[in-house]
Amino acid sequence: MHDILTRTGVLAKSTEVAFENRETLRDLGLYTVNLMSAPGAGKTTLLEQTIAALRDELRIGVIEGDMHTRLDADRIERYGVPVVQVNTGGSCHLDAHQVHEALHHLPLTELDLLFIENVGNLVCPAEFDLGEHDRVMLLSVTEGHDKPRKYPVMFHTAQALLLTKLDLLPHVDFDAEAAEREAQGLNIDLTVLRLSCRSGEGMAGWYDWLRRRRARVAALAAARRS
Repeated sequence: MHDILTRTGVLAKSTEVAFENRETLRDLGLYTVNLMSAPGAGKTTLLEQTIAALRDELRIGVIEGDMHTRLDADRIERYGVPVVQVNTGGSCHLDAHQVHEALHHLPLTELDLLFIENVGNLVCPAEFDLGEHDRVMLLSVTEGHDKPRKYPVMFHTAQALLLTKLDLLPHVDFDAEAAEREAQGLNIDLTVLRLSCRSGEGMAGWYDWLRRRRARVAALAAARRS
């Protein structure tokens, strides 16, 4: 019982800070995406490709979450965008407090799009609101199409599902239609995109989705200021 009460208290405190984060990002019109997946699904590679494709039209920043090291942050820095590394010290997710602190180390007024790359995990990240606008979940075709049934909270709380590493589909036992059907059965509003960072297939659709979602956030912020 004590563990349950403690966890409930931690979630409640994180939710309070998430509200503050959301208000800050909303007022700035800074569209923020929380990228979530199991380890190895391709979050960092997706970020690299996305930054390379959009950095001439959108000012992009990144918060990198990981248990240890700054290996992914070093990869992102090569693209010339501001990045803040957050090491959780063993925790399997980022929380709103960590994101709140990271926001203080970014030039928020100079950004149009902010990515939060969460710790690779299919359970804990789904439970913690960070104050983001959208949650985007990556599911690699190498992981198996049964993941929506095994980890329903992750799929239920996401706005978009990216089926990644599509170039490997002919070589693995993955039923893309079944994965989509199961995921949208949990979340009828879920957008599903199939893509491959290696071949480039489907990437244009991902970029367009980001542009539309970002434009909506920016328009709402402008309307509030007028």
